Amino acid sequence: MVNLTPWGGGSINHSRIAVHLTTLIDTHLDSSQCFTGNSDLRINIVGTDNYTYPDLSVTYDERDKTSSQYITYPCLIVEVLSASTEAYDTGGKFRLYRQNPMLIDYLLVSSTGVEIDLYHKNNAGDWLIVNYKAGDTIELKSIDLCFPIEQVYRRLNLSLDREN
Repeated sequence: MVNLTPWGGGSINHSRIAVHLTTLIDTHLDSSQCFTGNSDLRINIVGTDNYTYPDLSVTYDERDKTSSQYITYPCLIVEVLSASTEAYDTGGKFRLYRQNPMLIDYLLVSSTGVEIDLYHKNNAGDWLIVNYKAGDTIELKSIDLCFPIEQVYRRLNLSLDREN
């Protein structure tokens, strides 16, 4: 297997954003059949021996209950962007993730500003991009969750990441 993630680790803000989102989403899904994975859970790219380690993923697919090592069919993938991974997360990695027929939402979260981009696959199979900013409410149709963007960025000093 090939690890397609070029770099691991991130800033304090990167970590805190991932924790905020993981807690929010996992709590929301607590009574459902879905399960939430953090950056330790690898995702097998459909039809390959390759895998990635996104910051967060959610699956409800029964096929993902047959392996204890990875999932293949997440409905939601979240990447917290870093300067060193942003181009790959928005380009090559997203092309790989789109091979997954179950993926509905791909959330790209800035760690340097209150900005989130959502790639959402509609019922026709087309990918739409929604850009969120301060004051907006994020809508993740894949898991039936809406929340204010400020929940993701609470208690962070974003100016520190812009300086590095």
